[in-house]
Amino acid sequence: QVKLVESGGGLVQSGESLRLSCTTFGFTFSDYVMSWYRQTPGKERELVADITLSGGGTLYADSVKGRFTISRDNHRSILYLQMNNLNPDDTAVYFCKARKFGRTLEYWGQGTQVTVSS
Repeated sequence: QVKLVESGGGLVQSGESLRLSCTTFGFTFSDYVMSWYRQTPGKERELVADITLSGGGTLYADSVKGRFTISRDNHRSILYLQMNNLNPDDTAVYFCKARKFGRTLEYWGQGTQVTVSS
């Protein structure tokens, strides 16, 4: 059974850091492009960062460049998002997504809440 489980969210103050994890089950992790998205109430889900199959290529939203780092461990089938220098605009539910390379097949996690107070 395919499952993506996000963890590591919480309440922090501006300037602090969090590390999110997305632990995956039930599919060949290394065959999937992995992404982090975030969503706030009333807004569409937005892409935060992407990482290629091997981890050699990454892409970031302009709003998080230089502060967030996406990485993956293909041996343990886990995706990470290191978030530094957080600010209140980063407050959102963060989701991980797996997309089969070259296909439209994709899976989503349930999300983890990140709240940044000023």
